[in-house]
Amino acid sequence: MTLSGTSRAALQPFFWEEFVPGQPYAGRDLAALRGGWEHEPGTVAAMRSLHRVRRTDSDRAQGQVTASFAAEHTALVLFAVHQGATGRAHQQHIGLGTACRRLVLAGAVPDAGGRRDLSDVGLERLLAGAAAGRRLANAATAEDVDELAHHLRALVGLLRQAGIGLDYTRLFHDLRSWPGPRRGRTVRAWGLQYADRVGTRAPGPGPSVGAADRTAPAAGPRPGDGPFWERYDARVQAAGGALAALRSGVSREAGAVPALWLHYRAKVSAVQQQEGFLGRELAAEHAALALFGMHQQGRVEPMHVKGRSPGSACRLLLARDPKADRIAVERFFGVLVTSVDAGELAHHLGALVRRLRQPGIGLDYTGLAQALVDWDHPWRPDEQSRIRARWDHDFRVPLPVPSAQP
Repeated sequence: MTLSGTSRAALQPFFWEEFVPGQPYAGRDLAALRGGWEHEPGTVAAMRSLHRVRRTDSDRAQGQVTASFAAEHTALVLFAVHQGATGRAHQQHIGLGTACRRLVLAGAVPDAGGRRDLSDVGLERLLAGAAAGRRLANAATAEDVDELAHHLRALVGLLRQAGIGLDYTRLFHDLRSWPGPRRGRTVRAWGLQYADRVGTRAPGPGPSVGAADRTAPAAGPRPGDGPFWERYDARVQAAGGALAALRSGVSREAGAVPALWLHYRAKVSAVQQQEGFLGRELAAEHAALALFGMHQQGRVEPMHVKGRSPGSACRLLLARDPKADRIAVERFFGVLVTSVDAGELAHHLGALVRRLRQPGIGLDYTGLAQALVDWDHPWRPDEQSRIRARWDHDFRVPLPVPSAQP
């Protein structure tokens, strides 16, 4: 059986699933597929017998090409570019992000234990210097399937040179769903695979340190287990670029911005990584990263202040600014703590950050991230009330009176 229209009701494997290098017609078939690169789906006669998604008579008569047929056409061409005379380019369960990570790790310097990690390479090489990271980021931001195919063609060429395979059945589904609402999940899956944080808060990279910076503090976020705001160091050259990357996540869904992929430290499951599901922890960390990027912009002193809740910050705002309208601040704080869900809370926290930037009042971003996780958590129905009561208490408690100078 074969596929008809857009359904995958058939049992016959895709061409790449049954392809065996060295078989009598392997070279001829691959050459036919490569010839389809600059041609519209369905217009290359030599490719027709290699398709498993079949066009209906009605589709042919009307000159229509289904999303499944077009996606298979692109996947077939990419597979032909990827597949060499030996080895197998199609490797099950190897998503595009995983393949690119393996490509980058192939050039990483092993540590004393022989292990390779992305922190050995550095964020700059990964997302700006390394061709794999750059191409993956470009693919993730492609506006349409044609642009996506262009970036993927360059990527599979790199994978072929390194002998790294890719799951073309998964790639087919990614291509088929690209024009629709599932694109965000696809991009998030690529990012989670590339960063590879499954089940752990693994140390991650900061921007690379140049020869002239060897005596300076560790660049950007210092390598470690904690979130970005706990590792951030404003004294280094790469700090501004890191903050700009965080700000690019404002009003964007978690995982949809390639510049943030390697800044995430939230735990993810293997299923979440492969399927691109959006977990609460990742969504909360993404929101906190974007807020911190806005808050820290243009400031040397750290805006992550351990133990300072939104209530404490609003109280300090009133104490430092004699022109502040107490009624307006109280009204704003009341709106913030009565947020219905985490999304609304993040929105109001953004407004709070804009109020706190000028007087240079920081916030505890570790606490904010946890509050965003717990605010409307279905398994913790009482947590929102506890957080609200704690923040309200912090807002009402008077500031300590400074001791008199001798």
